[in-house]
Amino acid sequence: MLYDAGLIHGEVTCLENERQALLRFKQSIADPWDMLSTWRDDDCCKWQGITCSNQTGHVLRLHLRGSYSHFLSGQPNISTLIDLQNLQHLDLSSNSFLDSNISQHIGLLTKLRHLNLSYSEFGGSIPYQLGKLTHLQYLDLSYNDLDGVIPYQLKHLRQLQYLCLQGYLELSGAIPFQSGDLPLLHTLKLHGDFVLESKGVEWVSNLSFLNTLDFTSMSVGNSHQWLQMIRKHIPNLTELRLSDCSLSDNDVQFLFDIHSNYSSTTSLTILDFSNNLLTSSTFQLLSNFSDNLRELYLSHNSIVLSHSHYPNFLSLVSLDLSYNNLTSLVFQGNFNFGSHLEMLYLSNCSLTDTSFLVSSTSIVNSSSSLVSVDLYSNLLTSSNIFHWIFNFTANLHTLSLGYNLLEGPVPLGFDKAMKSLEYLDLSHNNLQGEIPHFFGNICTLQSLDLSYNNLSGDFSRFIQNSSWCNRHIFQELSLSYNQITGVIPKSIRVLSELEYMFLEGNFLKGEITESHLTNFSKLKYLILSHNSLSLKFVPRWIPPFQLIYLRLASCKLGPNFPSWLQTQNHLSYLDISDAGIHGYIPEWFWYKIQFLEFYLNMSHNNFTGAIPNLPLRSQHGISTDLSSNQFEGVIPSFLLHSSSLILSENKFSNVSSLLCQENNIGRNLGTLDLSNNQLKGSLPNCWKSVSSLLFLDLSNNNLTGKIPPSMGSLVKLEALVLRSNGFIGKLPSSLKNCTSLFLLDVSENLLSGPIPS
Repeated sequence: MLYDAGLIHGEVTCLENERQALLRFKQSIADPWDMLSTWRDDDCCKWQGITCSNQTGHVLRLHLRGSYSHFLSGQPNISTLIDLQNLQHLDLSSNSFLDSNISQHIGLLTKLRHLNLSYSEFGGSIPYQLGKLTHLQYLDLSYNDLDGVIPYQLKHLRQLQYLCLQGYLELSGAIPFQSGDLPLLHTLKLHGDFVLESKGVEWVSNLSFLNTLDFTSMSVGNSHQWLQMIRKHIPNLTELRLSDCSLSDNDVQFLFDIHSNYSSTTSLTILDFSNNLLTSSTFQLLSNFSDNLRELYLSHNSIVLSHSHYPNFLSLVSLDLSYNNLTSLVFQGNFNFGSHLEMLYLSNCSLTDTSFLVSSTSIVNSSSSLVSVDLYSNLLTSSNIFHWIFNFTANLHTLSLGYNLLEGPVPLGFDKAMKSLEYLDLSHNNLQGEIPHFFGNICTLQSLDLSYNNLSGDFSRFIQNSSWCNRHIFQELSLSYNQITGVIPKSIRVLSELEYMFLEGNFLKGEITESHLTNFSKLKYLILSHNSLSLKFVPRWIPPFQLIYLRLASCKLGPNFPSWLQTQNHLSYLDISDAGIHGYIPEWFWYKIQFLEFYLNMSHNNFTGAIPNLPLRSQHGISTDLSSNQFEGVIPSFLLHSSSLILSENKFSNVSSLLCQENNIGRNLGTLDLSNNQLKGSLPNCWKSVSSLLFLDLSNNNLTGKIPPSMGSLVKLEALVLRSNGFIGKLPSSLKNCTSLFLLDVSENLLSGPIPS
């Protein structure tokens, strides 16, 4: 059958067979965020993420890149796209295709020029069929869970210009390319435990168009041959990243010394030597290296600076010295930042108040360009740092002072000095006094984090005394774990653009009704735990938001189960523990939680009845806590998808159906706590199904019989607690296989004989 592009009012529309192919692809994936909501109309060329030829109607681009908050999941069936024979661009990056492999059918999309599958949790090996994509110019498989070797068939990609195989990959073996392969490559980014052979050196050495080179976590510092090759390329590189490469000062000296007389003509603009073995001598060398250098990353080294160092960074836009030991004299006139510096990263540098005492003409003249300062996790205690910032920059957009030792109140006039501030982090300090209302007067502020301090005062007064001139852009309010009192006023709804509301761990009280939350259509994180709040919503209330994180521990939600949770389709984290909820849990809720990704805590309520054994497929890795309730009966197998399963202090009576599963769904379970239940009978001999267990507690039940030999298959087990049951006989000799065991408690049983060793 032949398909032709249709014509609607003279416009070319998509081909029907290609439309059907896209619909079949859609069926193979989950779309919890409705990213494909437009994939319904007849003309697929108008669908989100689709670009067609305006002459033939063929689909040319399929661009379905996700994000942190909106992504596709499931297991994409690439074979459904075979009918898209003119597809040139395929981007499935930043999605969550956990447990999916990259399909071998990818090699049938022979007209592809651009393929991006990065950050999408693909597993398995790189399919050699990628070598059939001979028109490919761009290939990015970075930040997946890929392993194995790089297929040698990729050498056939002679049009390739960009190759990125970075981050989390467990690739090994030799780099399979030889001199002459991939001749047009201008960007090469590799990350893996590769065998550094000479043919790999020859291949990279002859890449005449190379301008970007990234060998993160490759031990090139241990190979003089590879360092020689990199040195050869330096005059033509614009970006060089050798993070975590075991580089020493001598290695850097070797790389750059030969070019020192030509530093002003080198093309390098980005240099990353973070996480190596470098000291102050390298820092001094690089500070005078190039007039073109814009970004320098030296974090996680052994750089110790003092008054004897006078570095110049006249051209830098971004400087990262985080996780080094910078002494108290560094900022007393010895740094010449230059007039272009915008981003300064100095976290975990042991900086103290005396680091910022003396003003410097060079800093005064230059730092007005600063837009981002990161002083996270230092030893700052007083308001000196605030005055230093007030004096030396008026254009700051981002300021991070979290995890210091700051005391006292935030200085008055902060809002007037920081008129351009967008992101402020003062969390994890010891700030005191009433929570300053002037933060709400910074009209550019989008994110405010004052959590984990000792700020006090009435929350209503804070909300009502601020102008909130930033309310049209204000996205995050984080005040958790302070000493804030009072009620949450209904006037908080003026902050209608909020996406993140963190108020847990204070002394807030009173009721929250739907009228408090009616304007929060963009809210994603609602964190109110450990206050004295009561949430009272009218029956059948439909919230305007779709939450990702919901933490309401110790808030009063009951006595009835909160039915409004049925409207929340994107939850990844749910904590409604100690919430005063009673009775049975509706069946719809169990279907809902199978999409949780991180955490479920419903402990310390008064839930009753049995949990239905539904055919659910929960996310692997979720931590589940249903302890201290009145659940009874059989434990359903779908709970085994958890990484941690806490079911203690209930009335469960049977464990056999939980463990004896043939589909290996418990392979990621690390913690299983069934203590203080009503389990009875003998333990089943099928513990191999949960072979990843680290912690197992079956204490205070009514279990009898012998301890089954298959418990010896739990070779990762660190703690085994079987106290206070009715076990008899000897401990199985197979327990000697549990060589990681450091806690064994089998007291208050009827056991005899030695402990296996």
